[in-house]
Amino acid sequence: MNQTYDIVIIGGGSAGSVLGDRLSADGERSVLLLEAGRSDYPWDLLIQMPAALMFPSGNPLYDWIYESDPEPYMNGRRIPHARGKVLGGSSSINGMIYQRGNPMDYERWGSVQGMETWDYAHCLPYFKRLETAFGADPSDEYRGHNGPIKLRRGPAKNPLFQAFFDAAVEAGYSRTPDVNGFRQEGFGPFDAHIHNGRRVSASGAYLHPAMHRKNLTVETLAFVTSIDFNGTRANGVTYRRGKKNYHVTAGEVILCGGAFNTPQLLQLSGVGDAEHLRSLDINPIVDLPGVGENMEDHLEVYIQHECPQPVSLQPSLNKAKMPWIGLQWLLGRTGPAASSHFEGGGFARSNEDVEYPNLMYHFLPLAVRYDGKKADVDHGFQVHIGPMYSNSRGRLKIRSRDPIQHPSIVFNYLSTEEDRREWVEAIRVARNILSQPALKPYNSGEISPGPSVQTDEEILDWVASDAETALHPSSTAKMGPASDPMAVVDPLTMKVHGLDNVRVVDASAMPHTTNGNIHAPVLMLAEKAADIISGKKPLNPEYKDYYRHGVHPKDAGTVDK
Repeated sequence: MNQTYDIVIIGGGSAGSVLGDRLSADGERSVLLLEAGRSDYPWDLLIQMPAALMFPSGNPLYDWIYESDPEPYMNGRRIPHARGKVLGGSSSINGMIYQRGNPMDYERWGSVQGMETWDYAHCLPYFKRLETAFGADPSDEYRGHNGPIKLRRGPAKNPLFQAFFDAAVEAGYSRTPDVNGFRQEGFGPFDAHIHNGRRVSASGAYLHPAMHRKNLTVETLAFVTSIDFNGTRANGVTYRRGKKNYHVTAGEVILCGGAFNTPQLLQLSGVGDAEHLRSLDINPIVDLPGVGENMEDHLEVYIQHECPQPVSLQPSLNKAKMPWIGLQWLLGRTGPAASSHFEGGGFARSNEDVEYPNLMYHFLPLAVRYDGKKADVDHGFQVHIGPMYSNSRGRLKIRSRDPIQHPSIVFNYLSTEEDRREWVEAIRVARNILSQPALKPYNSGEISPGPSVQTDEEILDWVASDAETALHPSSTAKMGPASDPMAVVDPLTMKVHGLDNVRVVDASAMPHTTNGNIHAPVLMLAEKAADIISGKKPLNPEYKDYYRHGVHPKDAGTVDK
């Protein structure tokens, strides 16, 4: 194969699915999308059934199974990182939680010189374009009502959710009707990309409806091994399918491989820190030391409690019940399998020094780890906890010229004093909420980490030995002006600095991670980038107010029970 395409998109995950749809919509440009994983078949229960989310992780049919190097501040542990190995990428295997992040995340982005068009006012209309928020009032001007990503609110009907929300109020925090609306800070039901009891992946929402277009070609099982250059201009890409190598000519190349694969492929192709590349006998095309640096991620732990009343969903984890639960879902898309059960939680500030919430809490009416290991109790519940904008930074470097070999990855979790302090605060805030009277009828006591973990040192030791990634890696090819020596991507064009026709559109381009799960911000970034790449007039900015602590009344935007 030696065909020519106007645009070659590398990666069919969240961002790649958006671009595959938007950039081929005019019917004129020829677009090739290359996805290294397989198809996300509509009959694949482990993808389509929301409650099956724990099964793809660690399964080589669905997951690239990355892991970090020994983490120096976490007892030398290697931290597994699941990454989607199917069309739709990680949107096909994630927890389906939809969090925009806080408006002040984007104000932080926009405060950098050259990044002004990435502030909240400029990002909000793209969030609205991508979503259909069924849980929002149709007149709500903060939410979208006609987008491809269909969102379910909550429903958080289990009595444990209401008790948790009430406990948060008793602990001094507020309710909020919509963490993706005017006010993020507070506790309440969450949005999920679930519709009619099925997962709404990026590929399902964007790519599959566009596959009938003659100008869009989607190749799965197509592992890109290099971007091929003539000087600083990419003239195509080489990819492997089965045992054969193929080369296609490209007018331009767009990397959508995510925070791991995008910097890896850039380095393999000669774009990155020149000294490191030369040490691997790779000829540097452009010396960009920021490629693979500035890595950010969210770390999390679970605080688990036993419940004395038979109200939790713990029994649904029993294998004997799974056939009936599966049948309910197959026949009517109902029952426990129709939810990811991340139906509610909240955002809080752990101290008065932070301007906006630095902690996120997901509440689950059962006690189970991501790998499916359940707590040994008849009934239980848990809270997932983690700081949202840690100042710990990691890095990614290729180990060799072999594109199959996973790169060296170090996150440096818990490496800063601020990070460690916020972790202690996160646990203490959670325990304060979980000890309130509203939860007392449902609380038989903490089973993880347990009452023996009390001091700051004991808490940090437990986090270091027990914490897992929340699977939100970002910023390894960050946007920023050319004057920033660590910036990789021009925020006005999405082009890689120093290259003529190579762009990056995925989580690696985020200048900083956002306060929450990052799937929604990646979709927004791709929607906005699609207009940039197409040369379309950008959506008009919307200068709307948003909740800020100390500016608005404490109860602004809250809801009654």
